Amino acid sequence: MAAAKPAPTELSRRVTEAVSEARRLHDGQGRKGTAVPYLAHLLAVTALVLEDGGTEDEAIGALLHDAAEDAGGEPRLEAIREQFGDAVAAIVAGCSDTFEEPKPPWRERKQAYLDHLVEPGVSESVLRVSLADKLHNAGALLRDYRTSGERVFERFKTRSAADQLWYYRSLAGIYRERLPGPMAEELARVVAELESAVGVETA
Repeated sequence: MAAAKPAPTELSRRVTEAVSEARRLHDGQGRKGTAVPYLAHLLAVTALVLEDGGTEDEAIGALLHDAAEDAGGEPRLEAIREQFGDAVAAIVAGCSDTFEEPKPPWRERKQAYLDHLVEPGVSESVLRVSLADKLHNAGALLRDYRTSGERVFERFKTRSAADQLWYYRSLAGIYRERLPGPMAEELARVVAELESAVGVETA
């Protein structure tokens, strides 16, 4: 007798509202160096979260994970809390590496985010959404490198392949330890492929 299929995660109208809010907040934004609407990234991250067994709050957090950092800072975070609740706001806050304007220097900011991810109080929800975000980013970077070569790194403030590889390698190690599973293993595989393709030493 075949095993019963698990029931899918039920998604309410809150998700539809979050998609509309993400589209509104990121309207006119594209992925770095491309004409791809930024919403495509948010939807892809949300799909990864749900495929990993994420909850509705995690899916909404995925849709809005860049909203406070890139579209309004702490006032935006409080608006998200009011509309979608404390759990979603906590995910968005946990996935943001700064609310400061101008942003701190790149290396300082990324090291602080790595340190944040290994703190004992970081929730599984934050780790899942953050991992999905970085997995989609790393996969896009690998695909673009295969077609554009070294020019792809010119999109980033550091313009350095070594810096990007340092960051993604560090992230992969943390996620493998803090949230082991298929997504963490896939990120490690993508990072290894990227390192092999680029062929540079990480800093």
